[in-house]
Amino acid sequence: MAPRTTQILEAAARLIARRGVRGLRVEELAAEAGVSTGLIYYHFKDRTGILRHTLEFINNRAERYTTSRDEDAEPLPPRAELEEILLLELQDTPEVRENSSAWGELRASAVFDEVLREDLARATLIWVQEVAALLGQVLPMTPAPALAAAGERLTALLEGLSMRWLSGGLQLDHARDLVRGAIDAELALLREQRGQ
Repeated sequence: MAPRTTQILEAAARLIARRGVRGLRVEELAAEAGVSTGLIYYHFKDRTGILRHTLEFINNRAERYTTSRDEDAEPLPPRAELEEILLLELQDTPEVRENSSAWGELRASAVFDEVLREDLARATLIWVQEVAALLGQVLPMTPAPALAAAGERLTALLEGLSMRWLSGGLQLDHARDLVRGAIDAELALLREQRGQ
């Protein structure tokens, strides 16, 4: 991605996280990114283009901070990898706070925006599939529909816990403990469904 495009998308994520999708004005985005409004329209065509690309940007950024590990580190066992990837979505860092806030704002706006709704549904499906694949590494030979359902529940829970934590309704440590408990519960349910 070109540096100017990245600069604009970083600014869009910041503004959406702070003011919501409705508060995103192209003129303010240009000022936040330090570029002209013409350059924004050149790269993104319209407001919908900005939102779609910002969604893709925050998804890619989340993937980077949830999957980046030291190349020299020993690989984690599947259960530990699953937990680590999910818990990395609950970090008290500016990047994670901004990403999670922007994701929540985009999700809320998708209720009224069909194009954004389709993009969010696609992004959510990919996330659910990734979590289901990790669950499948923990419990091989588990039927795919059971893994998908567990992935759906875990990602939905994580989104809700993230919003509660970000809005001050939940302490971060408690949210992380709830995720760990949910992983244990899902794995127990999957074992039960497999007849173990």
